[in-house]
Amino acid sequence: MNDLVSVIMSTYNSEATVSVAIESILEQTYSNLEFLIVDDASNDNTVKIIEEYCKISKNIKLFKNIENVGLTKNLNFLINQSTGVFIARQDDDDYSLPDRLNVQVQTIKKNNLDFCSTRALVIDTNIKIPNFSMYLPKKFVLKFKNPFIHGTLCIQKKSLLNIGCYDEKFYFAQDYKLMKEMLDNNYKFKYLHKPYYFLNMKNNISTKYFDRQQYYAQCVKKSIIPEDK
Repeated sequence: MNDLVSVIMSTYNSEATVSVAIESILEQTYSNLEFLIVDDASNDNTVKIIEEYCKISKNIKLFKNIENVGLTKNLNFLINQSTGVFIARQDDDDYSLPDRLNVQVQTIKKNNLDFCSTRALVIDTNIKIPNFSMYLPKKFVLKFKNPFIHGTLCIQKKSLLNIGCYDEKFYFAQDYKLMKEMLDNNYKFKYLHKPYYFLNMKNNISTKYFDRQQYYAQCVKKSIIPEDK
């Protein structure tokens, strides 16, 4: 039996995209997984859609917030609820290719790694990202931006717990902060050049809240604690 993978996803008003995200996980060739989803107080049909998938898949566990608390707290909540050996991320407006989790888990186990990340294809354009920075040392790229695509992360749960999970002082750029801590602590990883993920670049968190995202990213770069903004 393969080790259990806990896929974690936070949703908010994602009725237009959440079905594709869910189905991409249910269609994974890696079958031993649990899919933990928390809805962050959506006011559209997101919850109803997820509940329909819960009826057809015993692997999905849905949690519902009565108020919006943000991505960082939701991810830590789901990590605490998880029972898998591995934690894998999935965003509610992206989708994964069918062999993503199988390839990542086997890569981690074969090479005794802490985590594995992959490139992605931009939805609608099929442009591969990262581009040139893919071939630069990750610690160098980290000085300027997050070199990893958050939704592609697959990590050993014990490694994630050892680092303290996500820093809840970072309402945005929580993935950048996490990756910086991992690399500062010399976590072992592999970045797969082949894309296993489709990434939405339109009207997402990074574009909707660009200024706040940039503020928190600067806090990561400067190693300072963000003010409550």
